[in-house]
Amino acid sequence: MTTRLLEGSEAIAEAMIAAGCRFFAGYPMTPFTEVLEHMARRLPEVGGVCMNAESELEAVGMAWGAAATGTPSATGSTGQGLSLMQESLAEITLARVPLVVFNMARAQGDYFQATRGGGHGDYRHIVLAPMDVPEAVELTQLAFFLAATWRNPVLVFGDYYLAHTTGSVDVSRVSYGPLPPMDWALDGSSGGSRGAKILSPLGTHKRRDGQGYNLADHYRFCAEETARMAAEVDPLVEVADTGDAEVVAVAFGTPGKYVRAAVRAMRADGLKIGYVRPITLWPFPSAAVASACGSAKAVAVYENNQGQMIEDVRLAVLGRAPVRFIGGLSLDSAGFGIAPDLDVGVIRERLERVLEEVR
Repeated sequence: MTTRLLEGSEAIAEAMIAAGCRFFAGYPMTPFTEVLEHMARRLPEVGGVCMNAESELEAVGMAWGAAATGTPSATGSTGQGLSLMQESLAEITLARVPLVVFNMARAQGDYFQATRGGGHGDYRHIVLAPMDVPEAVELTQLAFFLAATWRNPVLVFGDYYLAHTTGSVDVSRVSYGPLPPMDWALDGSSGGSRGAKILSPLGTHKRRDGQGYNLADHYRFCAEETARMAAEVDPLVEVADTGDAEVVAVAFGTPGKYVRAAVRAMRADGLKIGYVRPITLWPFPSAAVASACGSAKAVAVYENNQGQMIEDVRLAVLGRAPVRFIGGLSLDSAGFGIAPDLDVGVIRERLERVLEEVR
């Protein structure tokens, strides 16, 4: 075990290397740029390749090609850049190609983009939202495992704080168990064998001349795999002090750490308040949220946006308690999400108001 003091972007790059990532492509855009810079330095040292692409469109295309060979691959950007990737991310998912995608977001306005997707067709990505650098190291490695296991893109949802905060971390390789065989990979071994493989959003079976793809069969198969993934991927969630809580606070990512600190301070003062932090944003930990909020008089949701995760919280709670939004956009002048309202004292005041209302 070796603990090092690393900036978040560097720690994420080291975690990718530890997970076996050997291809990375991206286009510089703050606060994602440093992830790309660290991968450009580190990947050649371990026999990998990093490409500074002409744009996000080329970056996702390069990553798609590398991932199709069975090489653990990743790409990323901030939300604006990921908007350009949405068509490819939808196609990659329907082609069942594993890929890890990083969103070093500006605030939390990309929740819908991450959990609903902006591409076409029925598809879903597993979404992981670390709250700090040590958790990002762990979840980055988990993302590669889940992507390979399910042959499906996995998105790691970070932000400016995560990318630029420095912390002491151990970036040792984490083993999550055996991976399935990559007999689907286009490694050149089946060329000229009359059994050539295909990875395509249109299907994986060669057709005879004059015969088209049966998209209905392929789309049904993809839908079945998505349903199985939703049922079998165990959502990660942090829950504290909800047993007797009158109010339960819900937050994800970096703000979750501030909300947790506010809740702990209020608990220390004898106030009945609890805390839930979804770590897996899809599949959303609906059962855990419902259980944690089962006896609450109100649920308070904090997000640095206009209210997006709150919809999933309301679906989980199903009317058993009123769900109040206590967040809102809080940005610096550049819009990077360096939030003046992201303050333990400010959050505590908002939670105390909800507590007073339910009493």
